Amino acid sequence: MELILDRVQVRQRGDVWLHEVNLELRGGMTVLIGPTTAGKTTLMRVVAGLLPPTAGRVLVNGADVTATSVRKRSVAFVYQQFINYPSLSVYENIASPLRQAPGFASARIDRRVREIAEIMGIGALLGRRPAELSGGQQQRTAIARALARPVDVLLLDEPLANLDYKLREQLRSDLKSMFRDAPGVVLYSTSDPAEALMFAEPTVVLGEGRVQQVGDVADLYEQPPTLAVAATLSDPPLNRLPGVVREGRIECLGAAFPAAAARATSHDVTLGVRPHRVTVERTGPDDLAFPGEIRLAEMTGSDTFLHLLLPDRRHLVAQLSGTHRFTPGEPAVAYIDPAHIFVFDETGGRLGDPSAVEAEPHG
Repeated sequence: MELILDRVQVRQRGDVWLHEVNLELRGGMTVLIGPTTAGKTTLMRVVAGLLPPTAGRVLVNGADVTATSVRKRSVAFVYQQFINYPSLSVYENIASPLRQAPGFASARIDRRVREIAEIMGIGALLGRRPAELSGGQQQRTAIARALARPVDVLLLDEPLANLDYKLREQLRSDLKSMFRDAPGVVLYSTSDPAEALMFAEPTVVLGEGRVQQVGDVADLYEQPPTLAVAATLSDPPLNRLPGVVREGRIECLGAAFPAAAARATSHDVTLGVRPHRVTVERTGPDDLAFPGEIRLAEMTGSDTFLHLLLPDRRHLVAQLSGTHRFTPGEPAVAYIDPAHIFVFDETGGRLGDPSAVEAEPHG
C-alpha cells in the first residue's frame, strides 16, 4: 500500500495552512508529529477527502483520489474528540462500518466486533450506549469502530490525548503491536515527543504547514538537523541560549568552548540544550558554568524541574532526577557538558553534531 501527497497546498481566507507538502508513505505505521498549529489535522483531512487541497494531488496505490469523495475512499479517521453514534450500543457502533462493507456476514461481523472490543478493553461494555460510558471508554469505542473494517488508509489524530495516563500507556503498546505489520497506511499524529519515540516508527516532523524532516525518530532526536526539529522533539521544551562564533570558538553568556563544526568567520548562533542535560553539580572538567537565581522548583516525584533566571534575564530549566528542594531567590549554578549542546546557525540548521564539539576547561 502506498499513499503519496504530491505538492499539496491548502489556503484558507488568504492564509496558507499547508505549503506544498510532498510525502510518500508505505504500508504500516508512520508518526506525524508537530505542535498544535503545525497543520497535522489539516493534512489528515485532505488525505481523508474532508478538505479539498488548493493545489496538488493525493494518490493511493497510484490512483489519484484528490477529487474522490470521502464516502468512496477506503479510509477511516479517529479524532482526538471521540465521535460515536449516541443511539447505538457499543456493539453496534463498532459493527456499523462492517455492515456497510462487502463480504462481512453476521457471524464474521460478530467475531470481529468482539475481537476488537477485547483488544480495546471494552468487551464487557458492548451492550451499553455512549452516554453510559466514561470519556476514556467512549474514545476506545471510537478507535475500535475505526479499526474494525480493513481500509487502505487509517488516520488517527491524537487519539489518546484525552485518556488517563495508565490507559494511554496500555493503548500505545496495543496499537504499536497491532500496526507493526499493517498492510494499509496508518498515519498517527501526536504533539507528544515521548509518544513518537515510544512508537519508534518512521516519523514526519511538521511545522507551520511544512514538512521539516522525515526519518527514523531516534535519529531525529539524537541528531536533529534543524532547530525546529530539535524543539519539536523536546519535552520539556528545549533550552535556547544565544551564542556567537569567533574564530572557531563559541561564546555564550560568559562561557566559551571550541567547536570543530563552527565556521571561522564571526556569526551568531543559537545553542540548544535539553533540560535533562543540565545539572546543578559539575560532572566533568569541561562543563560550562551558568550562574543564576532560582525562580521555581517543580517536583513531580520522579523528577524536579529547576527554573533558573540567568543574568541576561533568560530562563534555563534543569530536569533533575528524583526529588530536590530549592529555595526561590537563592543563587545556583547550572552546568552543561558541551558535548550535549546542539549549535544552530542563523538559518536554524545545525552545525555538525554534539560529538563534534571539542570542549576545553572553563572556570
